[in-house]
Amino acid sequence: MHKACAIWQRVDKVSNIGPPHPMRPAVSLTRGPTPPWHETCSFPSCPTRGERPMTCDTGRPYPDPDPQRPQGHDACHKSHIGAHAPHAGADPVAESVLRALYPHSGMRRALLKSLGAQGLLAVVASLFPYRAAEAMLWDRTAPEHKHVRIAYLPIMCATPLIMAHAHGGFAREGLAVTLEKTTSWAIVRDRLAAGRLQVAHLLAPMPLTMSMGVGSPRVGVDCAALQNINGQAITLHLRHRNRRDPRTWKGMRFAIPFDYSIHNLLLRYYIAHYGLDPSRDVTLRVMPPPDMVANLRAGNIDGFLGPEPFNQRAVYDGFGYIHTLSLDIWDGHPCCSLSVRSDLVREAPGTFAAVTRALIAAAEFAHPAANRPGMVATLASSRYLNQPATVVNQVLTGRFADGLGHVRDVPDRIDFAPYPYPAMAVWILSQLKRWGYVHRHLRYQDIARQVYLAADAARMLRAQGYAQPASQAPDFRIMGRTFDPARPRAYLASLADGRR
Repeated sequence: MHKACAIWQRVDKVSNIGPPHPMRPAVSLTRGPTPPWHETCSFPSCPTRGERPMTCDTGRPYPDPDPQRPQGHDACHKSHIGAHAPHAGADPVAESVLRALYPHSGMRRALLKSLGAQGLLAVVASLFPYRAAEAMLWDRTAPEHKHVRIAYLPIMCATPLIMAHAHGGFAREGLAVTLEKTTSWAIVRDRLAAGRLQVAHLLAPMPLTMSMGVGSPRVGVDCAALQNINGQAITLHLRHRNRRDPRTWKGMRFAIPFDYSIHNLLLRYYIAHYGLDPSRDVTLRVMPPPDMVANLRAGNIDGFLGPEPFNQRAVYDGFGYIHTLSLDIWDGHPCCSLSVRSDLVREAPGTFAAVTRALIAAAEFAHPAANRPGMVATLASSRYLNQPATVVNQVLTGRFADGLGHVRDVPDRIDFAPYPYPAMAVWILSQLKRWGYVHRHLRYQDIARQVYLAADAARMLRAQGYAQPASQAPDFRIMGRTFDPARPRAYLASLADGRR
């Protein structure tokens, strides 16, 4: 008997499925009944991708590998690790195909017990052409959908998206992309949740909150790449030029672009750092970014933490000043993302890969300072941002007037680095927990890795010849405090307000 057939006889006794058959495909990419818990596979076409459970099959929260987790979850944690990690050193593509073949972890455990990890993965490798599937995923000529609509807000965070559209980046990937200018994040979220869009420019926390069902119906949304880092500021009306100490801000009114925004989380962190309670001592109002400047001028708000070019526009128009840049709170913080519905990643991996490659290439182009002056006219045009070129140039080059009579040079005032660090997502989740947007037990590490598609981004960076991140968990310092993504609960407990 052929060795593979002998092994499949053993598989059949355990699984009652048997080897692939021409009339019964080994892997179905259609969604079947969803078990009560699932791990998200790292292979974009896996049918289990996008399942985001909050609890395991025991009904308890599915814990993350945080050393601070309650010890009572150890048995549950170990059962999940055993079910979802057949072999720590195995090929991730083979593992993904294995999960697609056998989505139920109980079945996988039985197979692993019978065959052993290496034996089972050898069977998968011999009978399923997963290398061909991976090659197809990264094939630049094979997006399943040529026409793609992408919603975005006209802010400078969208620079890579705009440049990829204006200068043929998407076209070179075989895509005909339509950028749809939108006025608010709520509109973008609702259209993405309803399936009217598959791809969108989202704030960095939004793929996390949408995938968890926080603030909207739960829908699988993945962060394919970051669009920008830094690039925000706290801007105050000039009548507050003498109130530069945040301890004096009690009673002031600030605008933020969305509850689930890095702006909200950074502003809350900043205010709390100086001893005020951002939920009680100041008023935070959600406001579309284009409306912030007009409301500051009219006196309806005292300041805002918002995206560019609106901070610089308030200075340009003569009634605002830049109190602090967001990089002074957290240098290298994420702001906006290119995000996609999980079902697009699963059902049209070629389209997902083409869109993401184009965005990554545009972000890498926008990173060097030498390229930025040539980008100003495109971004400032009425087709995209519709802002004075002087304003856009000051933001891009980092040489700008601060509104108080000074000219500052901060080259990385805004920067573009597309790799979506899961550690960034862990910090975001910690702050959503801190300020009461999430009340449930969080599997910080698992959620971050599932939603922020770091492995896919790394492959695309490598394939296009760009540098990959030297560390998966770089040191982040927020207001001088180091954040350890492996211990988010300890980090929250260490903060002055003690919120967990």
